[in-house]
Order: sequence, then C-alpha cells, then structure tokens
Amino acid sequence: MSHLFSPLTIKAITLRNRIGVSPMCQYSSEEGMASDWHLVHLGSRAVGGAGLVIAEATAVSPEGRITPGDAGIWSDGHVEPLARSTRFIKQHGAVPGIQLAHAGRKASAARPWDGGAHLADDAGGWTPVAPSPIAFGGELTKVPHALTKLEIARVQSDFATAARRSLAAGYEWLELHAAHGYLAHEFLSPLSNHRADDYGGSFENRIRFLLETTRAVRKVWPESLPLTVRISCTDWTEGGWDLDQSVELAQRLKTEGVDLIDCSSGANVANARIPVGPGYQVPFAERIRREAEIATAAVGLITEPEQADGIIRSGQADVVLLARALLRDPYWPAHAARTLNETAAVPPPRQYARAW
Repeated sequence: MSHLFSPLTIKAITLRNRIGVSPMCQYSSEEGMASDWHLVHLGSRAVGGAGLVIAEATAVSPEGRITPGDAGIWSDGHVEPLARSTRFIKQHGAVPGIQLAHAGRKASAARPWDGGAHLADDAGGWTPVAPSPIAFGGELTKVPHALTKLEIARVQSDFATAARRSLAAGYEWLELHAAHGYLAHEFLSPLSNHRADDYGGSFENRIRFLLETTRAVRKVWPESLPLTVRISCTDWTEGGWDLDQSVELAQRLKTEGVDLIDCSSGANVANARIPVGPGYQVPFAERIRREAEIATAAVGLITEPEQADGIIRSGQADVVLLARALLRDPYWPAHAARTLNETAAVPPPRQYARAW
C-alpha cells in the first residue's frame, strides 16, 4: 500500500490522503472578492482527488495585497463568496484551507502578466509597509513605510479578525503566510529587518511579530482545527534567515499551538541564488519534522507520484503540497492513484464514473 494515500488526522480534521493544493495566487479578484474563477479553480482540484485544498494568499487588509487583483478577507462581505468554494470542496471530500497573508514591502505591485513592478500611487498603487524602510529591489523599488508599534498591533488584529472570518466562511485549515519575503518573513530576516526596538536585532526580537500574531490567531481559531505556518526555511543568502533559525522558530511555534510547518524557502532577497531542482526543499521539511518534533509539509518541484509517495514513506514530511503540477493537471491525485495501484483511493464523481 502506498503511503501517499493514507489518511492524516490533525486535531479534529482528517485528510483523505497526503496530497494538498498549495496556495497559488490567481490575481483574479476585484476589491478582494472571490469569483467564479476561484470556485472552479479550487473546486476542480477537490474533484480531482486532493485531500487538502488551500486557497491562495488572502490579504488581511487592502494594503496587504501583493497586487490589486489579490484575494482578500478584510471585510464581512468577503465571507459568502469564499464560502461558495468551501462548500463545494467539502461536498467532494477534501478539506478547505486558507492562507492568510500580508505582502509587506512587496505590496502595491502589478499583476505578473502586467509586468509585476511596483505600481505608482497614481496608477492604482499605494505605500507598502514593512519592518524597516528598505526596498526589496529589482522592479519592486518603493521604499516602504516602517511600521510603528501601534501599527504592528493593528496588523496583528487584522490577522485575528481574518481568522474569525475564515471560520465563518467554512475553512477547516488555517495557514499563516510567513514566507517568500512577505511581511512576517521580513520581520524574521536580518536582511530586511533593521529595527532597533523590541521587533528587531536579536533572534528573540525578530520572531516576536510572528509569535504574537500566531498567539492572537490561536485565541480565535478553534483548538479543534489545524493551525499551520508557512515559512521560508532559508533566505539562500549569507547573513540572512537560515535553517537553524527555522528549526528553533518551529519549536517556538509548536508551543504557541501551531500544528504543522509548511516548509518553503527564499524570495526575501532579489538576487538570491537558489539551487532549484526536484524536491530541493524536502530536506528542510525532514529536518524540522525531526528536530522540532512537529508535522511538516514538503513543497517545491514535487511532480511524480513515486517521488511524492517516497517523501511520505520515508518520514521526510507528513503532507506534500503541489502547485504547478496541479495547475497542469487538476486530476493529478487520481492519476497518481492509478500509477501507485491505489485506484480505490480516489473514486470518481458520479458524473465522471464512466470515463474514469
């Protein structure tokens, strides 16, 4: 029997298999609202057999969007459009998850197909915020406003309120985005955090924003439902955030009630050299799982069924989250089940049974 199609129970939630849809920005919202595109995009992956379907990075405030097209959850009006997707996902056997995010200094950018550069304020842009007034670089040239302590508290309150709305929308799995050079990652890394107060300098101070945010969310997110955090395990740059710090952070997050660490890397420095290759981030998930004694998700160029099964079988991670592979093939789990002789693990919807 394959390990990829074994169930996984965390708190009161059981995934039917170890395959998850990684959060993937669609840049297809107006004023943060989910649309028919999101329903079809996410719903088709549930029909295709994934155990977990995580909605894209969803901004906790308008200024926390990467682009004007980002999904949002900063108002009660966002709840029902999101709930359309969660209801459909559950109907088709998967667990609906959401990733709560604030883009920090990378906010106010054009959609990727419009170039991805920072937008001028008179062209739909706004002033991004960050721990320190340091621009990301490359085409993201805006110098962000350095958050005051009062503004930090407001952002943390936005995350907690967004978690309440996520519950109202029917989500059963919550992920905090602390990776890829966005706000929480910017606080973690000494390359982007040059503060001299309680939120900068030492390791203890740099992790404070994320720990406090996690604590605020855990107070409003039910104890029975999984709370997870995505981190960039390394900046891939000398003097930056690294795997040793990630292990220590994971241990601290566990004591705050976090159930799983989603292990990605990079994207906090414009010129980082990343040795991209099949499964290149899996060792991060393996080490954090072993040393922090917390469940992990592995991500990054996981494309083949045997490869994914091997990651779970060998104890390198508890879940594999796929992105591009599931964009290319929404039915990747069903096809993987056939490859691994587990066809019964992904039964077809009645509408497709004659062709499955």
